[in-house]
Amino acid sequence: MPLQRRVPKRGFRSRKSATRAEVRLNELAGLKVDVITLDVLKEASIVPATTLVAKVIASGKLDQAVVVRGLAATPGALSAIEQAGGKVEA
Repeated sequence: MPLQRRVPKRGFRSRKSATRAEVRLNELAGLKVDVITLDVLKEASIVPATTLVAKVIASGKLDQAVVVRGLAATPGALSAIEQAGGKVEA
């Protein structure tokens, strides 16, 4: 039997997934701050401490006006934040 069939199979685990995170709009709504940064998300235990880059995705509802600073956002999340009276800063 060939070696490739005798060796146990292993899955793929991305190295980037340890440093990337997604944040939902309803998780932002639970925060009681006006300016949301990556450090605020780490302190609130929304993202792991090893996270270097986070992205806001449009899942849920945001009612309060917040300023999202230093985070990426999907087009749907960007429009939802702006409709709530907030803004996204790079």
